[in-house]
Amino acid sequence: MKPNTWIALALGVGLLLALPALTTASLLNASIQMLIAALFACAFNVLCGQGGMLSFGHAAYFGVGTFATVHAMNAFNGAGLLPTPLMPLAGAAMGLLVGIVAGWFATKRTGAYFAMITLALAELLHALAPQLKGVFGGEAGISTMRMPAWGLTFGSSTEVYYLTLAWVLLSLALLYLYTLTPVGRLTLGLRENTHRLRFLGYDVHRLNVTVFAISAMFAGVAGGLQALNTESANYVLLEGHVSAAVVLNSYIGGVSVFLGPALGAALMTFFGYAVSDLTRAWLLYQGILFVLVMMFMPSGLTGFFQWLGAGRRAHGSAALVPLLVLGVLAGLLLTAGTVFTVELLQRFFSQDYRSMVALRPGAGWAPIALFGREWLPTAVGTWAVPLVLCGAGAALVLVVRRMWQALLDRAEEKQAAPHAAVAAQGDAL
Repeated sequence: MKPNTWIALALGVGLLLALPALTTASLLNASIQMLIAALFACAFNVLCGQGGMLSFGHAAYFGVGTFATVHAMNAFNGAGLLPTPLMPLAGAAMGLLVGIVAGWFATKRTGAYFAMITLALAELLHALAPQLKGVFGGEAGISTMRMPAWGLTFGSSTEVYYLTLAWVLLSLALLYLYTLTPVGRLTLGLRENTHRLRFLGYDVHRLNVTVFAISAMFAGVAGGLQALNTESANYVLLEGHVSAAVVLNSYIGGVSVFLGPALGAALMTFFGYAVSDLTRAWLLYQGILFVLVMMFMPSGLTGFFQWLGAGRRAHGSAALVPLLVLGVLAGLLLTAGTVFTVELLQRFFSQDYRSMVALRPGAGWAPIALFGREWLPTAVGTWAVPLVLCGAGAALVLVVRRMWQALLDRAEEKQAAPHAAVAAQGDAL
């Protein structure tokens, strides 16, 4: 890696180490969830981004890691199978074991068939979980308690945070080292051309199972950290929305960059934490964000940063500043218009509003309280607000596109100028 990358990583780790002193207890708990989600996404990316195998059932390995860790914590009448700091090893072992078995079946097929098999295996486990109450605890789940170990009580969020951070940093380092090994290089070959690997004499199925098992093992580590954090496990962890979330997080961050999924998972986890208390429609906003990223930034947020760096080198920072300012302004206007429309419609179609209107027959539609004001849903001015906001944002988007195209045209002219001069000299001779 480049020296600047090492400096950025060192600053990031330093910030994570100092975070408990800089934030509140509530934000610290959210930070623990962000770290766990980041590790889960990077584990998933070993299979998807590096191996080219899209799994729709990775919640299964996260979930079995959580349950394995909870049972390990409850072993020996609560004394624990391992010291508390080493409990994620139980999740890793179970994730690895289940990953080998499931990977052997799933990797018999490729493409959409592979994705459907992973989804079917996860749904099978989720369907069996309520029946196996001794393992999964039924609807109530299984509770546990962190035991003191190594001179630490693990009774505070700060100690749990540092334990989670240590495991996440260690796991990410191991995953990165894996990418530098011969097997890690062959993993990229699975994504690019499996036929060539088979022609060169490699056992592609065994390699696929190996990659699947490694991904499941680190997903199990993330599940073990989840058990340590919440001190409980419920088969809700095996549901499809958990698998969908890691897919969305990874692609929003960018599966082509090693830490891209971690960035996406951390940001989307924080987004859910910050927005879920403000609106009931936060999942809708999450879906809209994913659609926009896939449409306009298919390489994810890290791909956008790469594009920004390439643009700065090609055109200079001064040329990009107006583009970024106008782009941010356009995004804010479009966001404001979208949020206004969604929140107004959500309140308009809510049962509370319908009940309020029913209690005042003949009085017409009642005004809706939103953003400190009351808006009449039948008034033209109410709907003119989001139309103006979205229209202004769309107009700025067109301006930004034209400015960017002008920069590209100017760069092409500069590249073509020397060739034109050489051609002119040739004609003169």
